[in-house]
Formats: sequence, C-alpha cells, structure tokens
Amino acid sequence: MYNAALLDTGSNMTDDLNNSPFLKACRGEQTDYTPIWLNRQAGRYMPEYHEVKGNTPSLDFFKTPELAAKATCDAQRILGVDAAIMFADLLPILEPMGLHLDYIPDVGPNFDNPVRTNDDIDALLVDPASETMPYISEVIRLIRSGLPANIPLIGFGGAPFTLASYAVEGKGSRNYVFVKQMMYGDTGAWHTLMEKITDTVIDYMNYQIESGVQAVQLFDSWVGCLSPLDYVQYVMPHSERLMKAICGSVPVIHFGTGNPALAGLMADAGGDVLALDWRTPLLQTWNQTGVKAVQGNLDPIVLCSTQDAVKQKASELLDEVDNRPGHIFNLGHGIIPETPVDNVKALVDFVHEYSRR
Repeated sequence: MYNAALLDTGSNMTDDLNNSPFLKACRGEQTDYTPIWLNRQAGRYMPEYHEVKGNTPSLDFFKTPELAAKATCDAQRILGVDAAIMFADLLPILEPMGLHLDYIPDVGPNFDNPVRTNDDIDALLVDPASETMPYISEVIRLIRSGLPANIPLIGFGGAPFTLASYAVEGKGSRNYVFVKQMMYGDTGAWHTLMEKITDTVIDYMNYQIESGVQAVQLFDSWVGCLSPLDYVQYVMPHSERLMKAICGSVPVIHFGTGNPALAGLMADAGGDVLALDWRTPLLQTWNQTGVKAVQGNLDPIVLCSTQDAVKQKASELLDEVDNRPGHIFNLGHGIIPETPVDNVKALVDFVHEYSRR
C-alpha cells in the first residue's frame, strides 16, 4: 500500500506537495482543514470550459495537451480546490485496444464494434500506454507546470468492470444485458476480457504515475449494477490485482457508485482511500471497513439548490465526520452541467472555513 517514505525519492513529489492537505488526508494524517476537490470539477457547468473547448470535438479535446491542461488548471484556480484532476475521459484507453470510440451529441460515448464474442476478445490489443497514448505524458507535464507548487495532481482511469461494460455494451446501459449474458453465460470469456483490460489499466496508471501525478483515482462508475456475490466472483479478483500493481508510490483512490453493499468489498479489494457516493453512509462505512482515509460524499444535486442548502448539507457531513483525520471532501459523483458555478465556489469556501481546526 501507499508508503509516504517512497515519495521522498520521486521526481514528481516535493515537500510542498507531500505536505499538502490533500496528500496528508490520503495518509490519514491531521490537517488544518478538510481538503476538498470535486469529481468533474472541470466541466460543462463552467463558462471557462466552453471558452477553452470551443468547437473542438470531445475526443480531440481530451487528446490535445494544451487544451486539456488549461481546462484542468482553470478549474483548480477558479474554485480554489486542494487538488487538480487531469482533464480526460475514462474511455480513450479502449481505442488502442481496437475499439472505435465516438462521442455522439446528446447521446454520449459510443463504440460501433462492441466486444461480444471470443474472437472479439482475442483481437483486443494490449500495448504500452507510452506508445499508444503519448499525449497523456505531455498533458501531465503541462498541468504540473501550470499548477501552484503545493497543489497535487490526480491522475485517473476507469476500473476494469466499468471499462469492460462499455466495451461489451457499446454505450451507456440501464440493464447491462450483454455484460451479464457474458458474465453468466461464458464466464471464461468474461475473465479473459477482464484480464486484458486489467493489464491495460495497470500499464496506463503506472504510466501516469511515472509521468508526474501525485495520486490516482480508479472510477468504477457502473459497478453498482452488481450484487455483492457477483462482485466477488466476476470483478474482485481483477480489482485486487490492479490495486496490488499500482499501490505503493502514490495514493490510490478507489471509487464506486450505485450500491452501498459493495463498499466493504471494494475496501478489501484495495486502495489507500475509499471514495463513497451519496447513497453510502460515510461514517458508518468508515468505521465498518477500518480504512485509513475516505472521500466523499455530498449528493452532487445539492449544488443545484440554494447556497444556504449547500452550506447546510455540507455542514451536516462535516459535523458527522467531526474533524476525524483522513477525510477528503468530495461529491458522491460528478458535477452536472446545470450546476451554478457560484454554488460550487461557495461550497469550496464553506468547507475550508467551517472545517478549519
């Protein structure tokens, strides 16, 4: 697991970064106030984001280092959050494996050649991210050079189950019919697919770490569709292997949504920080799992209400935690496009002020 001593020798870590509130909280250490950053803090709710993106297609936006870096740094500067997260998307990692990715307006991501057969799985490529996604290293370099010296940069990627689900379904899904048909009907094929995707994610996360991020977050955005038994049988072995392969040099945040019953299993699967969605009771889960650090877990829709409501709900969460070391304030999922920017700024300011020790 994460060992702070290892960071002293890393070229991507300075004393300012290592002693930042965010990284101290990742280690379960006391901080002067509760650090806060927000899922999807660089996004469509922010006018500056649209100024940077312009008419650039989404996929090109992610792959253009200057644009992705500016979107990342703008969000950190405008909001005053305690960490930046690399502006990117979960799915471009699947392109070099052989999937055809497109972002369709008003629909979302789409693969026109989903993985449905053993031949489809056999055809998937597993090549080094440094060769297939070289722009990522440049994005990280530009972000790091544009951030304040004491603001950590978080890299991220999709967890194997969520990526496999997109690959098999080909797009967003409500019922995950094709995924579960493969899981239950051809378990061998499912595990082969998961092994290939896990290998790819391991390489991709380590590539980001080597390129200069100070932490990484794994998003298992679709895992909530599974029962605990299915998670143990079809997902957990791959998540455990992933976590063992990337933990050690920087903190790893393990984030899943949609099913509070999985929180304990996800903690067991690994990671240094357990990130929770708003459906999961934070303090109860923290106590039950015994993890050193937790992240979360305000309902993102609260930010669409009034600033008084935002402050009330934030204070309830902070009061529940009661200054316990190891809490990183975040949302239980990403900021939605309809969110008023002023409400987000008010949340960040309030958390800093209200939680100051």
